[in-house]
Amino acid sequence: MLIPYENRAADYYCRDDDNKQSGLKCSPHLHIHIEFFYLFEGRSRVFVDSEEYVVEAGDLLVVFPNRVHRFEEIERERYLLFIVHPDQMPELSHVFGKQTPTNACIRHADEHPILLTLMRALAQTIRTPSPWQELSIRGLFLALFGHMLPLLDLTEPRGEDSHAIREIVNYCTEHFQSDLSLEALEEALHLSRYYISHLFSHKLSIRFNDYVNSLRVSDACRLLRQTDLSITEIGSRSGFNTLRTFNRSFMKQMGLSPSEYRRAYAPAFLNENNERK
Repeated sequence: MLIPYENRAADYYCRDDDNKQSGLKCSPHLHIHIEFFYLFEGRSRVFVDSEEYVVEAGDLLVVFPNRVHRFEEIERERYLLFIVHPDQMPELSHVFGKQTPTNACIRHADEHPILLTLMRALAQTIRTPSPWQELSIRGLFLALFGHMLPLLDLTEPRGEDSHAIREIVNYCTEHFQSDLSLEALEEALHLSRYYISHLFSHKLSIRFNDYVNSLRVSDACRLLRQTDLSITEIGSRSGFNTLRTFNRSFMKQMGLSPSEYRRAYAPAFLNENNERK
């Protein structure tokens, strides 16, 4: 079975059940982001790789990067869900890059009130734009995982393909700003380029070049929101060889141009600075 690789451009995401329509249910997929949710009410059945969990009210479930997962509703859920790119917490890159929980579910997380306090603060900060929003969000994510990780039993992942995918994804994450190619991966990781291509097409359901471009566009989005660098410089820093390639890849993934994205999502003072240039 092909497992779709979910290509997320946003660095973080928050959702709850306020609209009374959107449950946790989702089909099998994986992504480089970390996904976790706290259950206030109801019950959910969650599959993470080959493990099955029944998540109860008061539990917290955490899915580390590049693990196949899907959610099923058992009883009507009330929840708070977050998705975050590991780059938001570079201090923990050694954890997310090389380890994974043996048990993805933190039972009775409600016995650790600091977790829910930080999650509520994080949700509120994500929904309230301010000049300090990005810094506050990164700090809250870091504080939350600082309390969450000691409650998880972490270990090295097993399985030849899973290990290879993790190695490949980690290498791409660290080197996407350079001239990244299948040949470069083959030399650096001592894996056949054909095997690497096979993993992308048959395990992740995405072409290698499209995956690398998704990392570059995600980085460009961050720079567009957080800096006043020119569009040309951002494209170059994110790993694109030409401005034309940058614009084409950005439009394909985001549905708007880099300049349109900046006007829509960057703080007002950044847009003002760029207008003066």
